[in-house]
Parts: sequence; structure tokens; C-alpha cells
Amino acid sequence: MAGQDSAGQDSAVLRDALGVGVAVGLSGFAFGVTAAGSGLSVLQICALSLLVFTGASQFALVGAIAAGGNPLTAAAGAFFLGVRNAFYGLRLSQLLALPRALRPLAAHWVIDETTAVALAQPNRRAARLGFTVTGLTLYVLWNLTTFLGAAGAEAIGDTRAWGLDAASPAVFLALLAPMLRSTTERVTAGLAVVLGLGFLPVLPAGVPVLVAALAAPAVLWLKGRRIGDRERTKGEDR
Repeated sequence: MAGQDSAGQDSAVLRDALGVGVAVGLSGFAFGVTAAGSGLSVLQICALSLLVFTGASQFALVGAIAAGGNPLTAAAGAFFLGVRNAFYGLRLSQLLALPRALRPLAAHWVIDETTAVALAQPNRRAARLGFTVTGLTLYVLWNLTTFLGAAGAEAIGDTRAWGLDAASPAVFLALLAPMLRSTTERVTAGLAVVLGLGFLPVLPAGVPVLVAALAAPAVLWLKGRRIGDRERTKGEDR
């Protein structure tokens, strides 16, 4: 009976992991086309997907370059956008508890999608399975479709007219939205959107992403100050 329950759980995890991996992996085609439209070579585009492998940061980088931004500023924006993966890693390291030899390899797959699938599982075994299947499926498909998109960009024509650069951010938002459960998380996300869009017309490409990152410390500071004021008020009442 326990074996049947375990098999059923594995099937559910595989179904969810493959679903996420295939759906998001296919959007690598959009990245390949968009990156080619920004002037990068096929080799450069494929190297980004193989070595960076974090869709939102990759789109941010090529988007800033396409808009005429300084390459260093574009890289900085992409870097800070990718820093969130380090925080994912802190949580996943405890959940997955992988052998030390596998951690450097697994770290390359710590992204939004693998984190979301792993955290949704009821136990460590299911989390490991979900993380591995999602990571493998997504990595293979993302890199394959990146190459196809980059190589076939000339046949598509004006890549900007297709709006393919919005594919990965849309997927990221779809994964992020259900995770914004507390008021603090929703306020932080909302403030980040306001800052990013508000400074978009006045700052160089890539910089608004850096400004939007200030939303988290700002909200946490205000929250800490409110808690401190509340504690002081309680002390005075006593």
C-alpha cells in the first residue's frame, strides 16, 4: 500500500516537473530570437543559456543592450536580478540536503521554476525528484530552443514586432504571483513594479532594474520601524 502511494506521488511529481520544464523550456526560442535581434552572435547567445541559465536575467541583459544601454550597466542589472537565486539556494540546500559533491552542479539549476516545484513537494524525496526532473528538462529544452531561435532569427524578420522578449518575464510573473502570500511580499512586489516602470523613461536601460531592487530593503526598513514604534508604545503604556 505504501509502495502504491509512493508510486502515485512520484507520478504526480513527474507530471508537474515535466509540465513546468517543457512549458518554460520552449520559451528559450523567444530568448534566442530576441538576443539575435539585439546583435549578439549565435555563439554568444548559446553561451549565455549554457552558462548563465536564468531566463529573466538573460532577457534583462539582451533587452538593455538592444535599447542601447551600456554593456556593464546591462550586466549589472542582470546580475542583481539573478541574485534572488542565491536566496533560493539557501532554502533549497536545507530542503534537498544533497551530497557535497553534487552541490556545485545542482547550484546551476537553482532558478525560479526548479525552486517552485521543489518547495511544493511534501517531503525531501519528492522535492529532490521534482528539482532534478524540472532542472534537467528545462536545461535541455532551454538550450536547444535557444539555439533554434538564434539560428532561425533571420527567417522571422523584425523580432521586436513579435514581442517575444515578454515571454520569459510573463512566465516568471506567473510563477511568482501565487507565492506572494503576505502583505509584506505583496507591498514589496508592488513597489518594485512602481519603481521599475516609473524610472524606465528617465534612466538608462538596465538601471531601472537596479532601482526596483531597492523595494525589498525599503519595505523591510519600514516594517522594522513600525514594529519598533509599536514596542515603544507598549512600553510607555506599561
